[in-house]
Amino acid sequence: MMSRSYTNLLDLASGNFPVTLREKKRLPRVMTVAGVISELDDDQANSVSSDVPSSVVQDRVIIVANQLPVKAKRRPDNKGWNFSWDDDSLLLQLKDGLPEDIEVIYVGSLRVDVDVEEQDDVSQVLLERFKSVPAFLPPDIHNKFYHGFCKNHLWPLFHYMLPFSASHGGRFDRSLWEAYVAANKIFSQRVIEVINPEDDYVWIHDYHLMVLPTFLRRRFVKLRMGFFLHCPFPSSELYRTLPVREEILKALLNADLIGFHTFDYARHFLSCCSRMMGLEYKSKRGYIGLEYYGRTVGIKIMPVGVHRGQIESVLRYAEKERRVQELKQQFEGMTVLLGVDDMDIFKGVNLKLLAMEQMLKLHSKWLGRAVLVQIVNPARGRGRDLEEMQAEIHTSCNRINETFGKPGYQPIIVIDRPVTLSERVAYYAIAECVVVTAVRDGMNLMPYEYILCREEASVSDSGSTSSGQKKSMLVVSEFLGCSPSLSGAIRSNPWNIESTAEAMNEAVSMADVEKQLRHEKHYRYVSTHDVTYWSRSFFQDLERTCKDHFRRHCWGIGLGFGFRVVALDPSFRKLSIDAIVSAFSRAKSRAILLDYDGTVMPQASINKAPSHAVISIINQLCGDSKNTVFLVSGRGRDNLGTWFSPCKKLGIAAEHGYFIRWPSEDEWQVCGQSSDYGWIHIAEPIMKLYAEATDGSYIETKESALVWHHSDADLGFGSTQAKEMLDHLESVLANEPVAVKSGQYIVEVKPEGVSKGLVADKIFTRMAESGNQADFVLCVGDDRSDEDMFEIIGSAISSGILSSNTSVYACTVGQKPSKAKYYLDDTTEVITMLEALAEASDSSPSIQIDCGTRKTGHEKVLCSCGKILTEGNHTLETGLCGWESYVSFVYRGLSRKKTAVPGSCDQCTAFQCSFYLECCRRMHQQQA
Repeated sequence: MMSRSYTNLLDLASGNFPVTLREKKRLPRVMTVAGVISELDDDQANSVSSDVPSSVVQDRVIIVANQLPVKAKRRPDNKGWNFSWDDDSLLLQLKDGLPEDIEVIYVGSLRVDVDVEEQDDVSQVLLERFKSVPAFLPPDIHNKFYHGFCKNHLWPLFHYMLPFSASHGGRFDRSLWEAYVAANKIFSQRVIEVINPEDDYVWIHDYHLMVLPTFLRRRFVKLRMGFFLHCPFPSSELYRTLPVREEILKALLNADLIGFHTFDYARHFLSCCSRMMGLEYKSKRGYIGLEYYGRTVGIKIMPVGVHRGQIESVLRYAEKERRVQELKQQFEGMTVLLGVDDMDIFKGVNLKLLAMEQMLKLHSKWLGRAVLVQIVNPARGRGRDLEEMQAEIHTSCNRINETFGKPGYQPIIVIDRPVTLSERVAYYAIAECVVVTAVRDGMNLMPYEYILCREEASVSDSGSTSSGQKKSMLVVSEFLGCSPSLSGAIRSNPWNIESTAEAMNEAVSMADVEKQLRHEKHYRYVSTHDVTYWSRSFFQDLERTCKDHFRRHCWGIGLGFGFRVVALDPSFRKLSIDAIVSAFSRAKSRAILLDYDGTVMPQASINKAPSHAVISIINQLCGDSKNTVFLVSGRGRDNLGTWFSPCKKLGIAAEHGYFIRWPSEDEWQVCGQSSDYGWIHIAEPIMKLYAEATDGSYIETKESALVWHHSDADLGFGSTQAKEMLDHLESVLANEPVAVKSGQYIVEVKPEGVSKGLVADKIFTRMAESGNQADFVLCVGDDRSDEDMFEIIGSAISSGILSSNTSVYACTVGQKPSKAKYYLDDTTEVITMLEALAEASDSSPSIQIDCGTRKTGHEKVLCSCGKILTEGNHTLETGLCGWESYVSFVYRGLSRKKTAVPGSCDQCTAFQCSFYLECCRRMHQQQA
């Protein structure tokens, strides 16, 4: 088996993923993928297609984690290795919750170092006997990856510890990040060697492999992939301090389903997506999802459980070996409190010892009767902080035992060595109470194990009043991942020593009947929400999230960790400018409906007035007698009327259609059903109250509506206030002739019977009644209010207002769920499309003078303001008795046609030359 290393890790962090050097030997593939094997080593972003034939029909799950669920031990003769399953591994246990007919492949590293010359043989044995594919990390990368970036950066930050100084937490080291990327890259290569992208699911576990989804998604855009985080996810205020925050966040979003133990962890992740990337989650029928470039990334909230069968089996073995009875004799007459924790700075072990000390001080009745057995598992990481914590624990233990101990009695017993599951289960069986004081912990399954052991123990604890009574007590930190599911536990703040001490006293002093009721409540939950339930639930949600993968059109775009997949429904596609121009040219009667903000004007623009280019394009469209062009906006009529005053033939619907000005008309029509504005006196004080309470928000007062804007407010608080305001206004305005709507960063109160959909219906109806039924419809918008226009088009066709042969182009701006069938990415593409339609429009004059006059020459082409635009060949055409003419000219091979209106400089769109001036003189003479 080859070892892999990188010559330039800086390329990895910047997104330029190099091809690693390989030896000739390779791990035999579990399946085959059509194509050349060497192509699997090419990491170019364009190699993302997963449309390859499968040679395996059976679905498989590839479970990827930092470590394989396999134990490895070198043989006594130092010749080869002995391998066995690690029964304590969650990865092995979760297999029992997956469908029986599904094959499971494991990808991960071993806990031991394997020489390079042995790696091929080890890989072959693990694949054949354990269906496991080992990822061998070079020692330098492994050290920086695991002990460096994972344990020095991610683990402390995800447990709410910031690197305030070089000596406290350490500074960010980019070389460690590069090693993290390199390690994830190696894991991806091992997955790619065995994957069948059409039939396999990939389930990635924990913070060690958070950028792995990007590596896999770059290669297979339709791969079905889930990720589960087994540690806390910090609040956005902490996570945003991470220098590579966006890279990790974007990598996670390349998974299809992201799992968390608690809603708090999921909420923090969603907050980061909202604040950093502008993504808002939606909850539908109990499922939470994030819309990300057309894909719905599912969010799963499900705490993991324990393997009930394993615990019961180990407990029976411990009883058979009489280990439980030995412990009962050792602690006869004592009330045992138990703690089982890893040696970690976040487990709060010393806080637990101090709480025990405080309990003995405050409740002397427990002197000589209560003992705390603290099992401390070996540390997984290393560093000065751990060494200081270990020294502090032993110092506290010695001090407390010296103060309260006596011959034959020590209130604190610390077991600082590896403890087997069998021995741990024996301690569970005799413990009256389990205490967990972690200051931050992802899940911690120890309370679940304790509850099962107390239920299954064949002999009741010392002091029970009934031999058949089952009881257990828990004192757990409120910062524990399992705390929300243990509603019968006594929760405490571990930082409050006195409070924790009182909780411990309450737990051991509680009446047996109460203990039994709490135990029964916990047991019902733990016995039904075990590890098989957790894995089955996650896999079912992964299947549901990915069910449309192979039906949708997907494209991979972006470089490095900016890579993402754009997924579109087959019926929802990008608007082709060539196609719409072709349909536009064939049409004889066209209706063009345009939203303003977010469609022809970018939302982020501070100056909301249209540019000269937009005015020119709209004038060109309006100049074609076949076109009926309408601007349909939520803005007030004063602004729209002023901005588009040069566009005389443009129709405008202001305030969502409450006011309408038809093309070539000066008067505004009021289209609202009611002229009663008494509701304003009710709504305005409420909206002002929210505006004052929400910094960055403001109220826009229109003639017919009130709009509360919160785009400049804090994203989370503004959204919360908007929902609250919506409920508040709906309740107080229930009997008023108004509608309360929420939109993109707004809450609006407007009269009933006013919508953009009704505007569209009026336009289509008026065109049909005038004998000019539209055979081409273009409708473009970007927000919820525009969906009414998209929806009305279908009903207009069914009612006969529009012909069934009408070419319809309903187009939304941005890739998002919509009733439109087409999309354009942004306002720039909208303008480009409109410009193409304007070029295809026939802007030749309908009023002409002097039929047949035609002159050609070579002169300077001037703007009416006198500025020379260009020089070139041009042709002036005039016709019969009218006031308009146009100049078509050819300059450097580019043919253009512009309308020139005598006596006006339409923002530098009118052209003048000597022929044009002659034309004007002749028109004036004829008029006279």
